[in-house]
Amino acid sequence: MASTDEIATAILKSKAKPNRLMVEEAVTDDNSVVTMSAEKMEELQLFRGDTVLLKGKRKKETVCIVLSNEEATSNDKVGMNRVVRQNLRVRLGDIV
Repeated sequence: MASTDEIATAILKSKAKPNRLMVEEAVTDDNSVVTMSAEKMEELQLFRGDTVLLKGKRKKETVCIVLSNEEATSNDKVGMNRVVRQNLRVRLGDIV
């Protein structure tokens, strides 16, 4: 049987989920575009103009075009405008 120390460290070392991103305000005002850093796009093997399926709360889904954001400060954030957030039923700071 595993000791309690091993169980505690296993919980803290959760799997990395590279496709889970935090929602932030978009720099563009296009209703079908999401933006993310160039490093994150490379990690997810996405190219500028690719279509992505975004999944939000309550099994809501929408398709958007991904563009790189040169001013991105964090690799774990995706920028989307208000219309896309409403379609997914998410708010700023939620995970998609």
